[in-house]
Amino acid sequence: MVTTAEQRVAIAGLGAIGREIARRLDSGIQGLRLTAVAVNAQAKAREFLATLAVQPEVVAVEDLASHADIVIECAPSHLLSRIAAPALNAGRKVIVLSVGALLLDPALEALAAKHGGQILVPTGALIGLDALTAAAEGTIHSVRMVTRKPVQGLLGAPYLEEHAIDISGITAPMKLFSGSARDAAKGFPANLNVAVALSYAGIGPDRTVLEIWADPALTRNTHRIEVEADSASFSMTIENIPSENPKTGRITALSAIALLRKMAAPLRVGT
Repeated sequence: MVTTAEQRVAIAGLGAIGREIARRLDSGIQGLRLTAVAVNAQAKAREFLATLAVQPEVVAVEDLASHADIVIECAPSHLLSRIAAPALNAGRKVIVLSVGALLLDPALEALAAKHGGQILVPTGALIGLDALTAAAEGTIHSVRMVTRKPVQGLLGAPYLEEHAIDISGITAPMKLFSGSARDAAKGFPANLNVAVALSYAGIGPDRTVLEIWADPALTRNTHRIEVEADSASFSMTIENIPSENPKTGRITALSAIALLRKMAAPLRVGT
């Protein structure tokens, strides 16, 4: 009987997403083992890691690649290059959650191609990426996404600060942005990774059209996507329950965990 050796997994960042992924790996995912983490607040991280059955090493971001076959980025978007570049240079797989940051560093994809690494983007807070990926094998005419979020989940976005937009006291839905996914990723880096993932799956960040609304009546992050293609026309809506971090839905961590399970699964469902 042929057995597959365990792959080593490292996590960069132990916020709400990183901790949930660490817990699931510690509980057991076939073919995978958590071996290392990289964090800024080491004292707080060690307190959390003490709750795990098996203790991973705490290492510098740049050293993750030497401790793992798969590196999961769960950190602030501005750290993506520091996390991903050494791992891709070593031919590792990198699971990227700060998808918007990929637009700002296209050299990462070239680095993966050169050294045999791979960048993996989980479905995250969206549905229908499989259908969109399939449609992209034909001709997609348009992709439009409307995102509505609770006010708390949008506070502090660079776009709001740059345009002096105050949403803290709004009492009705307010449209904040209309434009391309590329521009949205710059203005809302902690909020619109979903839009960039959508654009990579479909017609690119410049042709993917996006609206962003702040809605004080909402308690969930809501995304509606409409696609017109030569193979199908479809629309989809998802309402994501926020995690401990109001900018991120709970399903984001679960999506990364589902991707990890697929890596060694004897049966994989989905494109």
